[in-house]
Amino acid sequence: MRNWIQKLACASLTAGLLSATNASLAADVKILNVSYDVTREFYQDYNAAFAAYWKEKTGDTVTVSQSHGGSSKQAQSVVNGLEADVVTMNQPPDIDILHSVGNLIPVNWASRLPNKSVPYTSTIVFVVRQGNPKNIRNWDDLVQSNVSVVIPNPKTSGNGRYSYLAAWGYALKKSGGDEKQARDFVAKLFANVPVLDTGGRGATTTFADRGIGDVLLTFENEAALVQKQFPDDGLLVVLPPVSILAENPVAWVDHNVQRHHTEAVSRAYLEYLYSDAGQELAAQHFFRPKNQTILARYSTRFKPLDLFTVDEIAGGWQKAQQVHFADGGIFDQIYQPNQ
Repeated sequence: MRNWIQKLACASLTAGLLSATNASLAADVKILNVSYDVTREFYQDYNAAFAAYWKEKTGDTVTVSQSHGGSSKQAQSVVNGLEADVVTMNQPPDIDILHSVGNLIPVNWASRLPNKSVPYTSTIVFVVRQGNPKNIRNWDDLVQSNVSVVIPNPKTSGNGRYSYLAAWGYALKKSGGDEKQARDFVAKLFANVPVLDTGGRGATTTFADRGIGDVLLTFENEAALVQKQFPDDGLLVVLPPVSILAENPVAWVDHNVQRHHTEAVSRAYLEYLYSDAGQELAAQHFFRPKNQTILARYSTRFKPLDLFTVDEIAGGWQKAQQVHFADGGIFDQIYQPNQ
């Protein structure tokens, strides 16, 4: 009996020591997610879900800070020293620059996660005023002389860049590949743009808060959020029959995570985006999940669209950047700010 009690006491002591040891080994970890303008609400919910998952898996408490702005502007901030552990952008060039200019990540960053490091996608849609008084249904309606269009700046915003390329691609396909007609069409569209905000959320504020413009061009997830945040305005989302596929890549920033000793948690943070839980959260926030089973569950939310890619209508992002958005490119040539 005495031996049994001694064994029980030893077992209890051992369990207590193990518990204390595990508690002492648990850590508080902090990482920074630098993202583009219209992902705030999604990542607020996602961060909470990941923190709970990571706590259960490792015992560690992870706190994720967020930084948001125009995608290209955010990427440049990381190059200039903003110490992101992960970046979650809306176009590959804004991660490529972390290698080509900042030497912060390897050249093969896109191959480290599934689907070329794209866990979800989006597209460009229209948001119009209550009752759609200008009867805006398709891209041709945006170049009418009585229509005012709100778009963020393609020089600083991935949202603006996708909007520009969506218009370019529509005109290019309609004209049978005539680049002069596409150029003229985009020039007419931007002649109807009264102000260029630096990011998508700024454009939303201009349209919904300040009441400027007849139509807002923005990502599908932002369009849904605008309706939710301004329920009394009767804003409508119009899906054009043709638009562009917006791919949203992610990466951990090797240079920074090695210095911060956060590589494991940063990588897990991005991998969790591909989990069923992460994909469900993306869909709930109106991002189109790459998981086809989960996408099918939201078939009433995500209508099928004819989506072309940047490769199809601009020869890929590198060429698009050089031809359209570099200093002196087509956008600079066609855009004349209102005086």
